[in-house]
Amino acid sequence: MKLLLLGDVVGKPGRRTVVSYLSRVRSSYDFIVVNGENAAGGFGITPEIASSFLDAGVDVITSGNHIWKKDSIVPVLSLKNSVVLRPANYPDNKPGTGVVTLESAGVSVQVINLQGKVFTDFTGDCPFKTAERILSSTQADVRIVDFHAEATSEKLALAHYVDGRVNVFVGTHTHVQTADEQVLPGGTAYLTDLGMCGSSRGVIGMEVKFSIGRFLNDRYSKLVVARGGEMINGLSVTLDGNFAVSQLRRVYEYVPAVEERT
Repeated sequence: MKLLLLGDVVGKPGRRTVVSYLSRVRSSYDFIVVNGENAAGGFGITPEIASSFLDAGVDVITSGNHIWKKDSIVPVLSLKNSVVLRPANYPDNKPGTGVVTLESAGVSVQVINLQGKVFTDFTGDCPFKTAERILSSTQADVRIVDFHAEATSEKLALAHYVDGRVNVFVGTHTHVQTADEQVLPGGTAYLTDLGMCGSSRGVIGMEVKFSIGRFLNDRYSKLVVARGGEMINGLSVTLDGNFAVSQLRRVYEYVPAVEERT
């Protein structure tokens, strides 16, 4: 079984690049997960954008701290067995769910979406306790975790905590792909951060001048999605007949801006 996980999709450049990329590789994968929480102008996701990802072959869309930025997505989150997830450790009174289990060629695949607490303003439930609750109360042949978190230590600690109980554990949120893909001692495929899908010319997908302005002026300023030099970041994982990891490969594909092409 071959799985593809793509990092945070940032704005229109990210959406365009993901759809184009999947048109070329979709047939090579059995299951695809994309983090879409930055897909709408860099903040949030809309039903129309979610539909475009699903039409392109995405099976599950995960998210994180920006999932509430677009009110229009709330009815989609609230659908029974929705494949657009919000982190599972948000309070139960929040719309939606953070876990879904689907069938793929006779194999049950569960995707769990969690939010980190270290270096964030997130005040929801503990991701460790939430992961434990889900893993102990549900079953699936293949389990995938998207942990949307800032701190690398929190990501690696939670990965070791669930090692051997999930097949794939990836981090999202920082928009910077790490180079530490590995199979943990218990057999879980791991990458600290998938990276992002969007413009490589910006600062984590946003226009350089606006990002620099925040640091120079030491105050909040609006961010604008960067354009040009689009890239795809993610992880490709192959599982054998026993659902053990037989291969994992970081995905990094750079698409030059129009003026860079010859």
